[in-house]
Amino acid sequence: MPTRDIIVIPARALAAGLALASCLAASGCSDTKAVRTQRVPVTVAKVQTRNMPLSIAATGMVEPIQTADVGSEVGGTIQKLDFHEGDEVVAGQKLFELDPRPFRAALEQAVGQLERDRAQEDAAVLSAERSEKLFQQNLLAQQDWDTARATAQGLVATVKADSAAVNTARLNLEYATIRSPIEGRTGKLNVHVGDYVKSATSDPLVTVNQIHPIYVRFTVPENERPDVQRYRDQRPRVFARPATDDSVEVSGALVFVDNTVDPTTGTLTLKGEFPNSDGKLWPGEFVQVRLVLTTQHNAIVVPAPAINNGQTGTYVYVMNPDSSATTRPVSVERSDDVSAIVASGLKAGETVVTDGQFRISPGARLQVRGGGREARP
Repeated sequence: MPTRDIIVIPARALAAGLALASCLAASGCSDTKAVRTQRVPVTVAKVQTRNMPLSIAATGMVEPIQTADVGSEVGGTIQKLDFHEGDEVVAGQKLFELDPRPFRAALEQAVGQLERDRAQEDAAVLSAERSEKLFQQNLLAQQDWDTARATAQGLVATVKADSAAVNTARLNLEYATIRSPIEGRTGKLNVHVGDYVKSATSDPLVTVNQIHPIYVRFTVPENERPDVQRYRDQRPRVFARPATDDSVEVSGALVFVDNTVDPTTGTLTLKGEFPNSDGKLWPGEFVQVRLVLTTQHNAIVVPAPAINNGQTGTYVYVMNPDSSATTRPVSVERSDDVSAIVASGLKAGETVVTDGQFRISPGARLQVRGGGREARP
């Protein structure tokens, strides 16, 4: 019968081995538990109820409401300037004075001519009246009566022409003083004292722009036209922010909507009117425009990144009180780069995931970045 070797393990070694096995087993259970409870780090936000404006963003250009290229109705030499470049002027204010002497002399000559012809007219009319009486008494020949009557009628017409010449000369004398036709700010001077200016030339002596109030012209895509037409009678507000100063935003009102969509660009031209009492807006500059058509009250609002698009439509991940994630289909009324207005599917106070959605599966446990209270089970 074969002999078997019997290995005797000391009691102390056996106890140590059993302790090691127990420790390994415990460690394995702990790892398994850690895997089961691992949380997905995400960023979340609360669903809010807010008043949300319906707005359209655009780029616009500032332009004066009125522009007047001031010229001269008569030719003459500039004798005096009554303003400085860049001055604010009012309608009717003197800007230039031409040498008035030629116009005054022409007026005096026209007045003298009128007085002379008027005296001759009076004499001719009296002569014609006497000739008519003599003709009726058969004491004057028909030819002499016709001559006297024609002479009187000719002088009456001459006096009318002289009166018109006097009025023209008087008007030319008034035109020797050139006034601003509108209120506004003057631009660069194109003439100086001593320069001779021509009448009715296309080259302006100075340009005056009305900047109080002022327009901002901008365009919106044609697909925005229905909303613009729907709310235009409510005098929507227009906000402009100069490109040179992002901290300044001025408010105006929508006053013009073009009656035609530009077929080349597919855009609709609009204008906002701004009081511009502080001169923040300047003709020719580009500004960022925000047209607020209306304000929707008590809208359900979430950050735009919370909205996801799937095969069945739009949805969000909602974080439950136990930190688990649930998908929720939602209907989005409208959105921009920042916020989305939800028509149905959410209520105020719920928590939605705004970042980290691609790592989430339904039922997953969430960990809010930063350890916010929303992450606590």
